[in-house]
Amino acid sequence: MITRLVEDHARTLAADAHLPAFVYDLAALRDHAAEVKAALSAPGAPEIFYAAKANPDVPILRALALYVDGIEVASGGELAHVREALPDARLAFGGPGKTDDELELALNLGVERIHVESPYELSRLARIAEAAGREIDILLRVNLASDRSSVVLAMSGPFGMDPELMDTCTDTLTASPHVRLRGIHAHLASGLDATAMAAQSAEILAWGRAWLDRIGHTGPREFNLGGGMAVDYSTPGTRFDWKQYGAEVAALAEPGETLRIEPGRSISVYAGWYVTEVLDVKKAHGQWYAVLRGGTMHIRTPVTKQHNHPFDVLTGNSDGPTVADEPVTLVGQLCTPKDVFAREVPTDRIAVGDLVAFSMAGAYAWNISHHDFLMHPKPHFRYLDA
Repeated sequence: MITRLVEDHARTLAADAHLPAFVYDLAALRDHAAEVKAALSAPGAPEIFYAAKANPDVPILRALALYVDGIEVASGGELAHVREALPDARLAFGGPGKTDDELELALNLGVERIHVESPYELSRLARIAEAAGREIDILLRVNLASDRSSVVLAMSGPFGMDPELMDTCTDTLTASPHVRLRGIHAHLASGLDATAMAAQSAEILAWGRAWLDRIGHTGPREFNLGGGMAVDYSTPGTRFDWKQYGAEVAALAEPGETLRIEPGRSISVYAGWYVTEVLDVKKAHGQWYAVLRGGTMHIRTPVTKQHNHPFDVLTGNSDGPTVADEPVTLVGQLCTPKDVFAREVPTDRIAVGDLVAFSMAGAYAWNISHHDFLMHPKPHFRYLDA
């Protein structure tokens, strides 16, 4: 549900003709992050590295800084951006296809861990580290092949290494004193509830411990268990059970191990709203449509996830068309029938001049969207603090 702070500001934005706009409630973001941190406070519970790819806006990063242990980045651009925003943050650098320039940047900007995605990437990093005369700590990313047909998104293909490919990294590690293996990284799937996430974490730990034992790895070990905590757009009030997950994963930890997770969407999604206004209401082939200012070139999420994005209608002053007690499809201004926010949603009333506030817009919204399609104006951005 929309917070009072956001609703009041939405009406101010409308009065000033500053719509569409992304509006973020930073106090709500901090409250949620604090709850997650508290749920993961038991001995053995994992560290939290926020995945910047979910929302890298500087006010978001700074609001989260006190409640996370570090930031996970997935490109040289993210790395430079986050280091500038949070000069003292602990950083982990992951993702496939890292270039030599990005690996050099990681060394120069003091990345704490690099998640190595392939034997070839490892050999290149070893060469770059030796040439720079710098040591770097790494986790090897494994892609375990268990059945994940029921998950929302399985991280297969270019992500990490097959288990048998991991063995080919040992010669490079032995010959490269500048690269230090600290443990294993595995982000296998997204959209998991606490029970499934804990089970997946147990699977990763069992495999990772056995593999590290087999290659003779000694000393403290780290296991990055990935992200992918479930976010349910169909029921915005449903949240991932952090307390259950924190307790179950803490119970899996063994002495001398550091566990780590890298949630993104499940941290920031609830603190953002995309607020816009109704430009037209009309009926076509028996179906009611509300045409909104802006479109999915601003918030790509409903198209990429093929869902009805949750929203609130804020009644405005209008003498234009109105529809009541009918299902309505909410669309944007793009010249494509795919520009749909929500399809045939039961609506008490919606009219020209009303405001529509799409909730759960704090992650994978503006930053994954095709901003320049049709060259409509960019949205405004507001970061509110109570």
